[in-house]
Amino acid sequence: MTISFQELKRRSKETWKALRGSRRPTILVGTAACGRAVGASEVLEAFRRELDSRGLEGALIEVGCTGLCYAEPLVSIVKPSRPGVCYGNVTPEKARELVERCLVRDDPLPRDALGTIGEGRVDGIPRLVETAVFKPQVRRTLRNCGFIDPVRIGDYVANEGYSGLARALEIGPEQIIDQIKRSGLRGRGGAGFPTWRKWQLCREAQGAPKYVICNGSEGDPGTFSNKLLLESDPHSVLEGMLIAAYAVGAGRGYVYCPAEYALALQRLETALAQMEECGFLGDRILGSSFGFRITIKEGAGAYICGEETALVECIEGRRGVPRLRPPFPPTSGLWGLPTVINNVETLACAALIAQRGAEWFAELGTDKSKGTKLFCLSGNVKHGGVIEVPFGMTLREIVQAIGGGTSDGRPIKAVHTGGPGGGCLPPSLLDTPVDQDSLAVLGSSIGSGGVVVIDEDACIVDLARNSLDFAQREACGQCVPCRLGTRQMFDVLTDISRGRGQPDDLELLAELAEGVRLGSLCGLGQTAANTLLSTIRYFPDDYQAHIQRKQCPTAACTLTADEEPDPSLSLLGRGE
Repeated sequence: MTISFQELKRRSKETWKALRGSRRPTILVGTAACGRAVGASEVLEAFRRELDSRGLEGALIEVGCTGLCYAEPLVSIVKPSRPGVCYGNVTPEKARELVERCLVRDDPLPRDALGTIGEGRVDGIPRLVETAVFKPQVRRTLRNCGFIDPVRIGDYVANEGYSGLARALEIGPEQIIDQIKRSGLRGRGGAGFPTWRKWQLCREAQGAPKYVICNGSEGDPGTFSNKLLLESDPHSVLEGMLIAAYAVGAGRGYVYCPAEYALALQRLETALAQMEECGFLGDRILGSSFGFRITIKEGAGAYICGEETALVECIEGRRGVPRLRPPFPPTSGLWGLPTVINNVETLACAALIAQRGAEWFAELGTDKSKGTKLFCLSGNVKHGGVIEVPFGMTLREIVQAIGGGTSDGRPIKAVHTGGPGGGCLPPSLLDTPVDQDSLAVLGSSIGSGGVVVIDEDACIVDLARNSLDFAQREACGQCVPCRLGTRQMFDVLTDISRGRGQPDDLELLAELAEGVRLGSLCGLGQTAANTLLSTIRYFPDDYQAHIQRKQCPTAACTLTADEEPDPSLSLLGRGE
């Protein structure tokens, strides 16, 4: 028999308190994909063997990623009645040393510690929240990541999980939509559409059944926050799905997750089984009249399937290509029925709003961009990983204060934001506040949160060429202007980068870009040239060096025989 939510919450809190107050030490090992890629599984096994061989008692727990991907594998050791201590770049050899020094000799090894977690202090070790990487952040969506067991529903419930769903069921669908409206939440997937409006349109639409889809796709190079959330705190996303479904009157949901996210899929399947066992899925959820079921749909990895109508086509069993809009999914989506599609981060935010209230959520951010946003720092940056900051923080604070600047101390040449549909900004614009409108004025965007730091050794022309290469390879081919235009722009850029550029090439590229933008059905084609146009706007000297002097300022572009373009593939016959 399913126990009540209040009883589950009471038991979960007791278990959580008992674990944290245990007389045995607790060892938290980050085993998300980023940690596993650099040996976290081996570190976990080393701890297990060392504890067994010494006859030591201790709770060994797998957790997700805190966002400090640059320091993986991460391990936190919590001893009775003391703050936990977090260590980075742990190897199996280091694991054995930590058991000997920390657990046996009671030496916390301050020189190797990143910081302490929890209350209290340890001499010689700063609190993790006061370190340069953490201090500027406001960790709301990431609050549980790296600190709870993602495959144990009780850990989530003990930390106020599913209290948002309980509150939603108490106040009703209209009030929940009103909460989302007053919070100012806008979609975190790139478009920034008001979430409440999408929910309201679906609720008012005719047709049944209605659907909710969680879009876990993130094909933008340099973005991995969806993966981190699904691996480290899947219940926060699933709770958001339940709240959205209740608000719009949906009875069925899908989580669209790329097949290559094997760990995320595994943890989602575990989470769904636990939810059903605890009464969060199925009929009469938490004793109400609300019923909901969720199916996982594995995506094949196509970038275009991140576009919501292409995603719908994929779930329906067809090739993922965008649909002509209108109608939009809230009124005619999956199988022609009303459908809400939100991305992973948006749904996690919705759960937070239901738990803590609209006013709490809206106290951070700017007038038009409320709350916090996850950003993925990559490229030549010292502290790469996932961070969470309020909207309105500047790019300079993100890249230099949190990211630590370039890893090798080289000057920053550009910062690329927003993925292939975003743009490159020079150092002179790094004081721009990051929100869902300011970057657009400069020819860039937030997109799904990618921030790639580029140093002075990178060639801007080659970067623009790579961006267009990605766009033309990932285009579905449905729109002729996009299919041919992206290829033609790529060919022109190839000529420029190989020393065959012509004086009127930049004007030609601008004309092609405008044609592709106007003639494309979806956002891929409409934004495919954004990186190109921003680099022409802010880095004209790099283009002139290639076109006029036939030189690459960084010596990154070289002409080799196998890179000669095939004239038969070019609309203009270039490269002859």
